[in-house]
Amino acid sequence: MNNNNNTWEIGGKTLNSRLLIGSALYPNPANMEEAIKISEAQIVTVSLRRQSAGDNNNNGKAGNSFWNIIKSLNINVLPNTAGCHSAKEAITTAQMAREVFGTNWIKLEVIGDQYNLQPDPFETVKAAEILIKEGFEVFPYTTDDLVVAKRLADVGCNILMPWGSMIGSGKGLMNPDNLTAIRKQFPKLKLIVDAGIGKPSHATKAMELGYDGVLLNSAIALAGDPVKMANAFKYAITAGRLGYEAGVMQQREFASPSTPVIGTPFWHQFK
Repeated sequence: MNNNNNTWEIGGKTLNSRLLIGSALYPNPANMEEAIKISEAQIVTVSLRRQSAGDNNNNGKAGNSFWNIIKSLNINVLPNTAGCHSAKEAITTAQMAREVFGTNWIKLEVIGDQYNLQPDPFETVKAAEILIKEGFEVFPYTTDDLVVAKRLADVGCNILMPWGSMIGSGKGLMNPDNLTAIRKQFPKLKLIVDAGIGKPSHATKAMELGYDGVLLNSAIALAGDPVKMANAFKYAITAGRLGYEAGVMQQREFASPSTPVIGTPFWHQFK
């Protein structure tokens, strides 16, 4: 059972885990399966364009093995439009994904720059608007730009997924103030930090900002021990959420003793 007893809702589903986990880049399929299981994640992202984990042969057996593992995990599948560079391409991929996976969920990625994999804000908003009209629950990958977030909300997105930093960079939260501004602007939307998380402390920080969840892939799959790292992120996300709910103390510009010294020391009472 997941240690986070605070259930939450996203996309019409009630979940316990606030960790969304990716299925690419693992050393092999067995390693991927173990990592996903120990993470206790209830949402896994997959791509129609992915190669089978740890196997480059073309006989189809590796692909079948991958899909069989995903199905056996019995968790929610979030297909993504990874590799798309236009709204038209992303919409077509989303429609195919709905047929293949039997879900109206779609992680919308429309890449605008191949160097830093920054999403194209114009094409992302255009695709989101059309997909929502077609009945999709869109999980849009975006930057931490507040204006873009507003445009996505305006076309009907119930979920926003701003990056922490560039995909696969592991740099953590480049602009926590921007992420905080988005959280304050959209208190009722579900917000997921997607991309750039490199270590458990980054995930904890995202959750302490009040985000509803964190989507990870590279930080787990490329770790020296992906299974152990998946377990670490599980606890880090739980800790961050509990810290946010408890109310993290405000930073101070001066020292303040944790044990105030007022009046007569208690040991004087025994003289």
